[in-house]
Amino acid sequence: MHKIWLIIQREYLTRVRKKSFIIMTLLTPLLLATFMILPGLLINMSGEEETVMVLDESGLFENKLESRKDLAFIPLPDLTLDQAKTIYQETDNTALLYIPKMSIEDPKGFVVYGKKNISIQTQVSLENMLEKEIENQRYLASGLDRQTLDKIKADVKITAVNLSNEGEKGNNAIITSIAGIVGAVIIYFFIFLYGVQIMRGVIEEKTNRIVEVMISSVKPFQLMMGKIVGIAAVGLTQFLLWVILSFFAVTAVSAAFGVDAAPSPAAQYAAGQMAAQGGGLEADDPSAMANEPGEDEFANTISDVKQSFASLNIGLIFFSFLFYFLGGYLLYGSLFGAIGAAVDNETDTQQFMMPITIPLVIAFIMSYSIVLKNPDGPVAFWMSMIPLTSPIVMMVRVPFGVPAWELLLSMGLLVAGFIFTTWIASRIYRVGILMYGKKVNYKELSKWLFYRV
Repeated sequence: MHKIWLIIQREYLTRVRKKSFIIMTLLTPLLLATFMILPGLLINMSGEEETVMVLDESGLFENKLESRKDLAFIPLPDLTLDQAKTIYQETDNTALLYIPKMSIEDPKGFVVYGKKNISIQTQVSLENMLEKEIENQRYLASGLDRQTLDKIKADVKITAVNLSNEGEKGNNAIITSIAGIVGAVIIYFFIFLYGVQIMRGVIEEKTNRIVEVMISSVKPFQLMMGKIVGIAAVGLTQFLLWVILSFFAVTAVSAAFGVDAAPSPAAQYAAGQMAAQGGGLEADDPSAMANEPGEDEFANTISDVKQSFASLNIGLIFFSFLFYFLGGYLLYGSLFGAIGAAVDNETDTQQFMMPITIPLVIAFIMSYSIVLKNPDGPVAFWMSMIPLTSPIVMMVRVPFGVPAWELLLSMGLLVAGFIFTTWIASRIYRVGILMYGKKVNYKELSKWLFYRV
């Protein structure tokens, strides 16, 4: 055990002192913070008030288009279209809206002029406001009242609640799915990233003949375990540093660029549209556009998200993530180490990597296509029990709520799977680490399992 610990220390200290490790550890949180803040910064930059000049030859919309926070209107009475264009070009206003002579029964011919491309948000906003006013006048012409019709409409929202022995818990499928998928994606890439590092490290030591010196003092199994655990510690250290540094980086970048936590008018507008859709209204329903872009809807959306996160068992999710994070890596890391010992160069690894990575890829694909749709179904259950797929699939299922016996059984099988794969890998490792210049196939590997060294 003492020798394994020394190898762990060597692998850990050698890698954390590399310039590449330090640079990536510091650079990744900055890039993450930039990508998180950049959309908000761009929204704030593009969310300034837009001014539209209006030439209404029909007279139907006189004093009907009301300005709001992100869109102001300037009427141009008693002018021709050419005169309006000339005046518009001498200003810094966003656009010129031309409304020709028309009737309420056949509204057409609207044109919006701009000095550059008109944003889709501005165009859609204008279309919705014009549609709303046309419908209002049609209601009046038909003897109907718009407010009465709005009162007739029903706004139905269903709150999902899970009933369990622990009591009632709120359930938001979107938030729950995001929590599971984020954990599964991190585990998926972590296994590939650091598993390949183990394989490359073994190949490098084998080709440089360093391993011949090392195994004179330690057993091949001790060397393999020390390398796997040491690189796992490197990965866990880097991940924790990314989490901590990302928090400070996001805060610092937000302050540096002046991105306020308060939503911009454009963000509020988008939230209002989402809330309208969630409440049973169509996105282009004029009644959904009747008010200024939804501050109340945005606040309600944020409140719903917070309540959904609060309903999640964060402690269990975090514990399960750490367990499957390390368990999945250790299981696959031992197999990657065995591949590295069996070959002389990285080119020869492809034939052996495919059977190992296929279960991981299948688990990732099935998580999106089947497990998210039915997290308690038979496919989700069996794939969360098989050690080669459980780190991905079970991580997706945990936020939805998994019976304790299923979670414990999955964890137990993962530990047993790690022990079994480590035994297989150690049998291959002890022979392959000293094997040079020989092309290895699966038949040869099967013989190595029973060699006596």
